Amino acid sequence: MKWNRKFNYPTSTRTLYNGKRLYDVSDQKLPSVTTILAATKPQEEIDSLNRWREKVGHKQADIISREATERGSSMHDYIEKFLLGKLNLDLLGDNTRERMMADQIIENGLRNRLQEIWGCESTLYYPGKYAGAADCIGVYENYQSLIDFKQSNKPRKHEWNTTYYMQLGAYSLAHNTVYGSNITQGAILLCTKDNIFQRFMIDGERFKNYQNQFMQKVVQFYSQGLDNLIL
Repeated sequence: MKWNRKFNYPTSTRTLYNGKRLYDVSDQKLPSVTTILAATKPQEEIDSLNRWREKVGHKQADIISREATERGSSMHDYIEKFLLGKLNLDLLGDNTRERMMADQIIENGLRNRLQEIWGCESTLYYPGKYAGAADCIGVYENYQSLIDFKQSNKPRKHEWNTTYYMQLGAYSLAHNTVYGSNITQGAILLCTKDNIFQRFMIDGERFKNYQNQFMQKVVQFYSQGLDNLIL
């Protein structure tokens, strides 16, 4: 894999307002992709999460969520350093689980598959609508692609990944709109805490479908005045 810094990605600052993430980018204050998805989440998903919290107990649910967030952050940090050519085997100290998870994604999902890197942890924005940070942008198996790195407590099924796919759709629309690119493929590279690697690919009409689903969320977000709660 090689770097090709063909696009000048903007700098941004991130702030939290009422628990929601905002991006200040290109003189615009925009809600994050995750903020829009959370604000427009279907009621059945909210109910399912609440049932899980009741089942395991709110305190334990908070612990599980916090540990997953910390594990994901460490894993992402390791992968980012690899992509930047700054890999240090001692980078994560004693966090051997996170390092092994990252290694699974690097060896099974990136090496010999990711041909060109345009950016990693790069700010992308759709003018006047939303912004976010993409894990990796580039050429993956010969196609312009968005690549997202995920961790999970257990193996996932394709049908559980709708939100992940809409995130890829959101970032690709932003990139194609601002830079005139033609990103038509998304990859979810995932490793469980037990070191099981999974790869989920979307392209073609399926990819367009998730792009459209996300834009419907954007319309809902603004038409219902949900932006007034944070902007």
